[in-house]
Amino acid sequence: MPSTPFAPVILGNEPGSFPHSVLAERHPAIIGRVRDAFPYGPGQHRALDELLKSCTEGTVEPLPADAPDRDRWQEWGLAGRAGRSWFDVPWLWSESYFYRRLLDAVGWFGPGAWQGIDPFRPFKRAELDAPETAEELAALDTLSGLPEERRAHALLHGSLWGNRADLGFRLSAEGAEARDPAPALVADDSEALWSLLPPDGTATLVLVADNAGRELVPDLLLIAHLLAEGRAARAVLHVKPYPYYVSDATTADVVDALHRLRAAPGAAAGYARVLWSAMADGRLTVRAHPFSCAPLGYEEMPDDLRAEFAAATLTLFKGDLNYRRLVGDRLWPPATPFKETTAYFPGPVAALRTLKSDVITGLPAATEAALVAAEDQRWRTAGTHALIQADVK
Repeated sequence: MPSTPFAPVILGNEPGSFPHSVLAERHPAIIGRVRDAFPYGPGQHRALDELLKSCTEGTVEPLPADAPDRDRWQEWGLAGRAGRSWFDVPWLWSESYFYRRLLDAVGWFGPGAWQGIDPFRPFKRAELDAPETAEELAALDTLSGLPEERRAHALLHGSLWGNRADLGFRLSAEGAEARDPAPALVADDSEALWSLLPPDGTATLVLVADNAGRELVPDLLLIAHLLAEGRAARAVLHVKPYPYYVSDATTADVVDALHRLRAAPGAAAGYARVLWSAMADGRLTVRAHPFSCAPLGYEEMPDDLRAEFAAATLTLFKGDLNYRRLVGDRLWPPATPFKETTAYFPGPVAALRTLKSDVITGLPAATEAALVAAEDQRWRTAGTHALIQADVK
């Protein structure tokens, strides 16, 4: 990864900054939502109170001596950060450790009756059951008569925009982003991405998933299309090994999404059959590597994960958090080439990302100027802009 004095690691200790608001406001709000979503007992309530005080007023505390992943977190930097303010350690690390401690507070790691109970499950299920999900799945029926390239384009954009997936099916709006002086799609390397997935049935796709619910469904639809049309012979879906960042997808969320697709009428159920069959015969596998929940960038990935990515025809990273981990959670000058920040990656790599944090690379100066003129710096974090970037190596 390039080293430059103009790309400092992002911290959360600047009042008024987006990272500071996450630590000072979002995390306490998440504790409140989790507390209200379950009939937890006194032990969990006390632990949540302690976590609230720790992350807003206190310092990073070590994991319990009997924590199953204590040694792993020591390797991930806990030893050097315990005793410091949550605001003064790298923001990526602080955020990640918050979710690890939240799971401790609600009893996820057990032993006890709450072991393995996802504290975010009600929010994920609500998205799958929302009327908007049904509308988006119904929109799949309009794709069936279109040429493969246009269906692929629509499904890629559905995956890109996540819970704004309906945008991916507004085919009449193609090219609108290019005409807008402050475009919704701020970078588009989709041609390079597709060049790695020709319809010859030989490619291996690794997709590193982001959120569950209405954002995971379009990821699965994209995978189903690539398998059915011969653009991928095999796909590997990486999810989180435990609940993380509220809505990040786990294996249980993949199962829920598949059941939602199976229950839908029309084309959606057909996509579900493709996925179900692919999982049964091994063309689609789900992986939950421990490093998926690491508070570190992918430049520090372990050897087994590096080997898997190196063997893939294309590794596709979804979402904002994965983008931060891919390019480095730093305040890069926006014009810093994406290929420079991913030069360490062992194979072809691409990112589909809706902008929800300050990190950005590969942005032409004219595009940045138009965005700043139209929105000041809000374009970086509002989730109203997106990018498709690729490093084909």
